[in-house]
Amino acid sequence: MKCRSVACLWSRAPPSHRVTATAALTNPPTLYTGGSDGSIIWWSISSSESNSEVKPIAMLCGHSAPIADLAVCDPTTVSGNGVTLDCSDCVNGDPFVNCSALISACTDGVLCVWSRSSGHCRRRRKLPPWVGSPSILCTLPSEPRYVCVGCSYIESHSLDTVDGAESLSDTDVQNRKPSRCTVVVVDTYTLTIVHTVFHGNLSIGHLKFMGVVQLEEQESLLMADSYGRLQLVPVSDNVEKGEDVSESSKSSPRNWLNEGEIAVSVITRGNLVALFSKNRGVFWLLNRGEAIGEISFVDNTLCSDFHFKEAMLLYSSTSATEDDIISETFVLLDDSGSAVLFDMLYIDGEFTYKKRGEIVTASDQHSEKSSFCFVQLRQSLLRVESSCCGTQQLQWRPHITVWSLRLENGDEKELQLQCKMLGEGSYFADWISSSYVDLKGTTENDLGSSVSDSGQCVSSSMVISENMYVPYAVVHGFFSGEIEIAKFDFLQGLDSPASSPRSDTGPLVSKQHLLGHTGPVLCLAAHRMLGAANGRSPSHVLISGSMDCTIRIWDLESGNVIMIMHHHVAPVRQIILAPARTEHPWNDCFLSVGDDSCVALSSLETLRVERMFPGHPNYPEKVVWDGTRGYIACLFRSLSRKSDPIDVLYIWDVKTGARERVLRGAASHSMFDHFCAGISEKSYSGSVLNGNTSVSSLLFPADEEKKPFYLKNYERIASLSASKPSASQETTREESSSASSFSQSIRYPPIKCACPFPGISTLIFDLSSLAVYCQPHENSDMHKVLGESSGKPTAQQKTSNNQSPVQETVASPAEISPLDKEIGEYLIRFSLSFLHMWGIDNELDQTLTAHLKLKRPESFIVASGLQGDKGSLTLAFPGLNATLELWKSSSEFSALRSVMMVSLAQCMISLSHSTATASSTLAAFYTRNLAEKYPDVKPPLLQLLVTFWQERSEQVRMAARSIFHHTASFAIPPPLCSDFASEHAKLVRSLSGINLHEPNSSEEERPTNGLESEHIHEAHRLSQAEESELLSWLESFEMQDWISCVGGTSQDAMAAHIIVAAALSIWYPSLVKPGLAMLVVHKLLNLVMAMSEKYSSTAAELLSEGMETTWKLLIGPDIPRIVSDIFFQIECVSSSVRAPQAVLSSSIKETLVEVLLPSLAMADVIGFLSLIESQIWSTASDSPVHVVSLRTLIRIIRASPRNLVLHLEKVVNFVLQTMDPSNTAMRKTCLQTSMATLREVVRVFPMVILNESSTRLAIGDAITEINGASIRIYDMQSMTKIRVLDASGPPGLPNLLRGASESAVTTAISSLSFSPDGEGLVAFSENGLMIRWWSLGSVWWEKLSRSLTPVQCTKLIFMHPWDGFSSNSSRTSVISSITSHDEEVPLQEISKNISHAERLKQLVQHLDLSYRLVWANERKVVLTRHNVELGTSLL
Repeated sequence: MKCRSVACLWSRAPPSHRVTATAALTNPPTLYTGGSDGSIIWWSISSSESNSEVKPIAMLCGHSAPIADLAVCDPTTVSGNGVTLDCSDCVNGDPFVNCSALISACTDGVLCVWSRSSGHCRRRRKLPPWVGSPSILCTLPSEPRYVCVGCSYIESHSLDTVDGAESLSDTDVQNRKPSRCTVVVVDTYTLTIVHTVFHGNLSIGHLKFMGVVQLEEQESLLMADSYGRLQLVPVSDNVEKGEDVSESSKSSPRNWLNEGEIAVSVITRGNLVALFSKNRGVFWLLNRGEAIGEISFVDNTLCSDFHFKEAMLLYSSTSATEDDIISETFVLLDDSGSAVLFDMLYIDGEFTYKKRGEIVTASDQHSEKSSFCFVQLRQSLLRVESSCCGTQQLQWRPHITVWSLRLENGDEKELQLQCKMLGEGSYFADWISSSYVDLKGTTENDLGSSVSDSGQCVSSSMVISENMYVPYAVVHGFFSGEIEIAKFDFLQGLDSPASSPRSDTGPLVSKQHLLGHTGPVLCLAAHRMLGAANGRSPSHVLISGSMDCTIRIWDLESGNVIMIMHHHVAPVRQIILAPARTEHPWNDCFLSVGDDSCVALSSLETLRVERMFPGHPNYPEKVVWDGTRGYIACLFRSLSRKSDPIDVLYIWDVKTGARERVLRGAASHSMFDHFCAGISEKSYSGSVLNGNTSVSSLLFPADEEKKPFYLKNYERIASLSASKPSASQETTREESSSASSFSQSIRYPPIKCACPFPGISTLIFDLSSLAVYCQPHENSDMHKVLGESSGKPTAQQKTSNNQSPVQETVASPAEISPLDKEIGEYLIRFSLSFLHMWGIDNELDQTLTAHLKLKRPESFIVASGLQGDKGSLTLAFPGLNATLELWKSSSEFSALRSVMMVSLAQCMISLSHSTATASSTLAAFYTRNLAEKYPDVKPPLLQLLVTFWQERSEQVRMAARSIFHHTASFAIPPPLCSDFASEHAKLVRSLSGINLHEPNSSEEERPTNGLESEHIHEAHRLSQAEESELLSWLESFEMQDWISCVGGTSQDAMAAHIIVAAALSIWYPSLVKPGLAMLVVHKLLNLVMAMSEKYSSTAAELLSEGMETTWKLLIGPDIPRIVSDIFFQIECVSSSVRAPQAVLSSSIKETLVEVLLPSLAMADVIGFLSLIESQIWSTASDSPVHVVSLRTLIRIIRASPRNLVLHLEKVVNFVLQTMDPSNTAMRKTCLQTSMATLREVVRVFPMVILNESSTRLAIGDAITEINGASIRIYDMQSMTKIRVLDASGPPGLPNLLRGASESAVTTAISSLSFSPDGEGLVAFSENGLMIRWWSLGSVWWEKLSRSLTPVQCTKLIFMHPWDGFSSNSSRTSVISSITSHDEEVPLQEISKNISHAERLKQLVQHLDLSYRLVWANERKVVLTRHNVELGTSLL
């Protein structure tokens, strides 16, 4: 999963924003305005009855062309789910009141869906070229998930024309040819076309209006042209196949307006259609086909001096649209920004209307060149004005006004609640003040200089990323022709591979100004020349193109002009650099694209034009250069046919300058996409954009997942070490060799730069790439696979008596190289400097500056951001309030930024232990202190946090788990919450985090008794409705907003839901519904068996962690089947070791073996032992299942040896079977692990012993019946049982142990030991304090295999109780039973009150495994306990 945080660097001048489309969401009140440059501004509206406040929150960057239309939608709505509307808004009749997202469309066919809750782009897709250019969006009222997109091929009217109606009408008059149009239905969940409503020539003129109407209980699409001619098309796809949709849907060419009238606006509601011209408005009923009324604007006192421009219907409580009664409220809009509200009523054939109110503005309140639009939001009307300001009229600024639609005391008077102006003078003042609201230490002179700088409007910008580390500089080109370069001096020393970074604390940025252009700077590019033919040529140059038709080449180091080129006769719009892996001399060339429709190839070595590619009929908007194949592709739109202009692709040969091919229509887009795919695969950044250019990052969708990103400087280091093989370069060679393998693991640049719009620079920080610098380069999983495949013993296979046979890590772990450590330390410091929220905690800021060496970016206006789909961005506006609004509205942003900051703090601790205190303080701030300071900040989303639990970086995993535990108590998803959880969350919030750790006490209070837990589940059994709700949440495959934030799929959403539910069931059982564990356990098991790279290991860890407390009661009978399934998975995975997924498979295999299998085996020891015995005969002899079984036994012995006390015979028999000499394949596979397992058994259990030569093995009964104890001896050569020794009772004294029946269960053999010469065996029994000795001589060993008759002991010795031995315990002595029989309670009476199972449980619990028999000499043995001598016996 990707975790990327965005830092936005705003210019001093506010961005220009000319509004072309608007939309509003009701819950919460939100306004969106789309601009002519493709930007969308997200406005938050907080209103009350007496006051309203409009604040810009963020800019949504997903389009590079003018916004054609905006509409609200609900991507998560499923047809027929019965959405419940809010009661306060239902009366208004607004079908879109519960919509939660925005869909936007621009003129180049790109669609974006923006989530209101998370604020980011869920989906970004481009429509196929046959659809055309989108112009109108209509959301279906019955199903807001689906949106109708109306597309046309008209090009002559652009959004840059203010009077669009007049220009369109002129086009209709001039062009009488049939108009092509396409209307498709798009699913906003996936942004795919689900149905084509219309495709072909319209029977009317060019499409100008479109709306959804209701006819005969069926939704239809009404399309209208500028003459009022209408065409109806059914939306449903029930038309028979093969039928011409366009022909079947044509309506009569009847004009609904008078001849010659031009339709200015068309509005629809139900079956009501209103057509408005300049002089009148006519209302029609579609089902009847007749006009019901008319409103005239001529000689009407209600509309005197009213220049009508647009009309819109309002949703109100009095709205009614039926056949007999129609009541609607509509607004007539003036071209000067005024509006008149009318109430229309049609009852029993009588049509009446009356004026309800008006909004009047003085003409001096807006500029001469302004545009207006209105949008309804609840009971308010928002007027959006775009005014052009500045001497050159280059800045468009929006002005939002809120008007109330409520009447007071019955008076027909509208009240203006509040106007917040973001235009003209106050717009600029608010921008600067918000930029410096959090900065301290800024003098008035500094503020004045920044204001003077911001007086210029930015026309182009870019970020120079010179190497793989951090950005080199930010470059701004202004409309005045000036160029400003702000260089980062934070990591000055990292430009050279051999030098070390500079650790000074000087200024973060140094600025440089370049003067020379006489017109606006339209494009920029920076290039470092590596193979310059002329030694005097500079190594680092800046290329700029301007409106003055010139191209200037600058020396970035000195700021001097190198060359001025005049080969274009029109403004230069684009500078394109050579892509990666381009051969010399083409790699030092660049392309320039001008408004003269000419593309030129110029060389930076010769400083002259080498190739000219003329002849394009129009300006090529998209130009790409494939340096490997040596071709240039130029895509542009041909306007030779006005009715349906088509896209044309020219392909040029760079070396010859000849035009190779011309493609038109859909083929041009297919070939262009092929070009882009080939370039992005060879690009370092995975993008089509080559090098450092000012071309918008939104022009070409980013697809960085195709190819790994290889670091440039590591390639340079490798080349340097290869070219200079001297002794002085040995260190460099070692670093480069490790770095070359290390660079392969980075799939994304640590810091990626992008400029979506002029004046907006973004730094995108990738957490996985940054955290790589904190990890050793050596991949332990790879070494394991290589070791296993080659047959060489790895560190995991090296065992000894005192060493673990299965190591968790390699014996000598890899260390981080000094170069990577230094680079990583400075990269993280740079990232934290731009991502930290400065100004909230001054004490923390001082700590970070002093101890962590962070530098506050005071020279920039920095804001936060969020990355969306396909390179889209959500950028908060300057100021702390806008950034906090993201924290308060988006739990996704809160989770991503928290994980980023806490992980980077952990990385700093790993790289530099001296920063541990400051880094821990920083982590605590983003973990809990920020939420304490701002209680309304949304807690991080738990589903998003768990996606990072299986990251490769340990720091990221630790950060995600830490944040999860700190926020889980008040961030539990609503379907999982118990009644106590809601009260607890309120308490935590009210105490501002004082009791954040309180839920941990629930673990101590959780019942440990299985019966008690069973009664609790019975008492709190879920109802059918609650169970259905929980299952619906667990099995939800609808992709949530957070999934698109991390680049996941719907399967990831389901897996994350399961993991969250399982984790809460284990750690916070009192805060979730009691039946949750029962519902989630089997889904968690399925997730483990799915062998998912992202979640299987996490699911296995959760199963293991909660096995004893939560899962054992639920899956107890199924444990053997689960273990069998895991064995099957292991065998399948191991059979594909040579596959490319071997490393991944090995990682999952290790998780199953090391984590899950031991917990399952300890939960059901008998079932596990029976299963592994059956695997001996049911699987192949060389199967890895046998080795896995042995390793699992080792882990059980270490973790919980008492679980195996009653089954030692089975354990030893299984181990011996794996070493059977008759099965050579199994013996070869398992011998080393089997011996390690056997030694571990001997080390832990004193009643199992090997002789010194490892030829004989003895095992005694630890707990058994009094008269049934025995010792078995095995021959390690043949792996067979050769003798049985009787250890039942003292010979000749059968009744000394009073009250003990023959069937009583007690401790039998406590310790065994072979004599040094191997001719005898000694055994100690704690029950009775007896030592038995068998002395059988060497001849006896010859006859061992001939008889299994139990052999009585040669000698029996009773030991006297030692100090501290309690005779009242279950450990009794023969001596104590004789001497103190009056005080002893008979064992039989004790056993009467407990069952056999309880008796066994008590004995196992009190069994002492610390007894050892140590030989002092050939006939003297010493009994010890915990290495303390208890007594000595002579044999």
